[in-house]
Amino acid sequence: MAVDVPEVEEVRKLLEELNEKALVARLDSFLRLNEGLESKKGKDFIEVSILGFLEGVLTVLRAKYPGKEKVEALHGRVKSRREELDERFKKPGIPLEEE
Repeated sequence: MAVDVPEVEEVRKLLEELNEKALVARLDSFLRLNEGLESKKGKDFIEVSILGFLEGVLTVLRAKYPGKEKVEALHGRVKSRREELDERFKKPGIPLEEE
C-alpha cells in the first residue's frame, strides 16, 4: 500500500482475533481500490478515506461487541485521527464584513 496508515494493521489484527473474515476481505478490497490514487487525490485525502472506512468498520464492531475495550479504544483513536486530518479539507469560512 502506497499510503502508510498504521491503524490498518491494528484493525486487521483485531478482525482476525474476532474471526471476522468477511470484514478482513472488505478491508483488503477497499485498500486495493485506493492503491494508485495517491498521485491523483493526494496522500492526505487517501489517508482520510482509509481512516473513515476503518472508523465505519469499528462502528460495526462496537455494535456487534458492545463493551469490548479493544474495539472501543481503537475506534476512539481512529475517529480522532480521522477528524484531525479531515480538518485540512474544510474550506475556511468567508469573513463577513462588519457594517
